[in-house]
Amino acid sequence: MSEYSRKLEIIRAWMADHKVGGLYLQTVGSFAWATCGASSYINTASTNGLAALLITQDMKYLVTTNIEAPRLELEQGLAAQGWESVIFPWYESHDAVADLYRGLKLASDSPYPGAVDLSAELARLRAKLTPEEGDRFRALGKSCAQAVKNATGTVRPGQTEYEIASRLAFEAEKQGVQAIVNLIATDERIYSYRHPLPTAKKLDRYAMLILCGRRAGLICSLTRLVHFGPLPDELRQKAAGCAKVDAEFIKSTRPGRTLGEIFENAISAYAAQGFPGEWQKHHQGGASGYEPREYLALPASVDRVSAGQAYAWNPSITGYKSEDTILVGEDHNEILTEMPDWPVTVVDGIARPMILVL
Repeated sequence: MSEYSRKLEIIRAWMADHKVGGLYLQTVGSFAWATCGASSYINTASTNGLAALLITQDMKYLVTTNIEAPRLELEQGLAAQGWESVIFPWYESHDAVADLYRGLKLASDSPYPGAVDLSAELARLRAKLTPEEGDRFRALGKSCAQAVKNATGTVRPGQTEYEIASRLAFEAEKQGVQAIVNLIATDERIYSYRHPLPTAKKLDRYAMLILCGRRAGLICSLTRLVHFGPLPDELRQKAAGCAKVDAEFIKSTRPGRTLGEIFENAISAYAAQGFPGEWQKHHQGGASGYEPREYLALPASVDRVSAGQAYAWNPSITGYKSEDTILVGEDHNEILTEMPDWPVTVVDGIARPMILVL
């Protein structure tokens, strides 16, 4: 059985468990997930694409305009998958879905009139990756790591954050990856903002590059930092402490563990490194898939880790952050965004990236 056929079985079993007769998928992530990688967007920043899917126990529909239908049916392979196209003119505004689910209880992955919003439950379903998705994640992780490595190799004092961001976007696109999150901070801005949109500020000594890269719907996340000249002792200590927290996250992310248990271990690790309150200043990451984080880990999270899932943890101590995407295996975890030749520190057998000093 193909990945697509197995995924459709999984979706329909989930629908039966939730007692819904129809499932309407509008978001870009859900569309890619259900079709094994097809792209419904034109604007890469859109949450919902220009096409949607309606799945019942007996039928599966592609709902879109006459503009998008040829690309989706032919180039994206939905005709070969057997989706029945419901096409309406781009200039007409009407509900093309209502007649298709009449008499059925409808669920959706985002708000839709008359539908039950099961977005949180669907995020958990999307996070249970197939083996084929795991393989695509491995390839994506390597591409994202290469893009960040290439971009950091061009960073120089005097460049603006905009210039650094443009290089990161270029290197990602060259790998066939969309930089859907491209955050750059330099010098004091690294200490001030956890989500630093790039600005016209020029780099003096210290730069942080953050990438969430998307391909075939899946998204990998990683962060790397570069420093020109000797590293201050305080920053060195923060980097070492954050690496130990990150290693604790990765070591604890094993099948059967709850995210709440993992989170509590990490909170203890923050305290042991002398930074007990830093975890409260930024989220710590969570399960990855068709969103940078399908859902976040919280201290009381009851979600359990399972083999085959991907996680991106991002502990931070003001002025430093450690982030990679991992794939949970039956016997061990793989770091998908590992970067050869990057300086690391090894904690409990787990290599964590340090600051590249130039």
